Amino acid sequence: MGQLFSNMPKDEDKGDLEYIFTEYFRNYKQETKIISEETTHSIELCLKKGDIQRANSIISDALKNIDNAPINIAVTGESGAGKSSLINALREIKAEEESAAEVGVTETTMKVYSYKHPKVKNLTLWDLPGIGTKKFPPKTYLETVEFKKYDFFIIVSATRFTNHEIELAKAIRIMKKNYYFVRSKVDFDLYNEEKAKPRNFNRENTLNQIRNSYLDTFRESKIDEPQVFLISNHDLSDYDFPVLMDTLLKDLPAEKRHNFLLSLPNITEAAIQKKYNSTKQFIWLQAMKDGLLATVPLVGILKDLDKERLKRSLDYYRDLFGVDDESLMFMAKDAQVPVELLKKNLKSPNLLKCKEETLEELLLNCVEKFASANGGLLATGLYFRKTYYL
Repeated sequence: MGQLFSNMPKDEDKGDLEYIFTEYFRNYKQETKIISEETTHSIELCLKKGDIQRANSIISDALKNIDNAPINIAVTGESGAGKSSLINALREIKAEEESAAEVGVTETTMKVYSYKHPKVKNLTLWDLPGIGTKKFPPKTYLETVEFKKYDFFIIVSATRFTNHEIELAKAIRIMKKNYYFVRSKVDFDLYNEEKAKPRNFNRENTLNQIRNSYLDTFRESKIDEPQVFLISNHDLSDYDFPVLMDTLLKDLPAEKRHNFLLSLPNITEAAIQKKYNSTKQFIWLQAMKDGLLATVPLVGILKDLDKERLKRSLDYYRDLFGVDDESLMFMAKDAQVPVELLKKNLKSPNLLKCKEETLEELLLNCVEKFASANGGLLATGLYFRKTYYL
């Protein structure tokens, strides 16, 4: 039972539900928490008063909000800037796939297109036409593209930001929305610079020159100097893409962070760790909800473990983290190792397989049935650990 009981504090004097809840979320920075400070405080207050049902209700509502909160990301910019390529990269979709955003050397976006994320159901990326075209003049642009529904705007350029785009940024700021300037195709710039000046080429100097040229434009246009993110749609792990994702994450409301994090490509160890920490918070809240529900006598007995639901959850997480069967096959092929070797250290494929119970596990089941029949904090602890561990 040691592993099963390792997630709760051992100090009996402080082992109340309020303390457990507060201590857990204290381990996360404010910008990485998936529930707001207001929600956190409300749950703590209910637990302090012993109002278990109200605390359970608030956690249930918070989980529903996280599951259902829509995230709408608008991507706009000049023709040929790489808007569609960026959308495909964010969705981890190749340009030749049927559901991909259309990529071309000329302006292929002549109306607003929406693209659902293939793994995160409530995240939508919007491919907007560049501002200043005949159909989308500057004066009516925001109204035409339905400005209000987007969480933020990503303004993309491959050469320079035009006056139209700078004026767009000013209008977005006035309306209290966030915008982010992205300079795409920097890998091509570096390649061309190195080819032209092989002896004097310096990667960092070239990147700084690109960045400073934009900052000069912003100063001339009397706009507060925003951060300019230099990226390559072909190599997301390099340049400023990870920094851009961290910035977007901090600026999103708490209830939208979890699903945004789940959408991030598994391109760096830091991105995977953030996704992992967010998933742990979500599972911890689910476990706390189950535990609080089990406080009521007999509810635990009636609440059998739904193995089908658990299997769906496992499959979903394996897919998100890139350790599903299809991904493992690709990795095994690239690494030229047997796929069984990659599966060797994974717990998930074996978790639901039937096995003979040990004496310790039989004893735990007896205690669990007794506790669930009587309710109370013992049942809460048991059901919390059971859900969280599985």
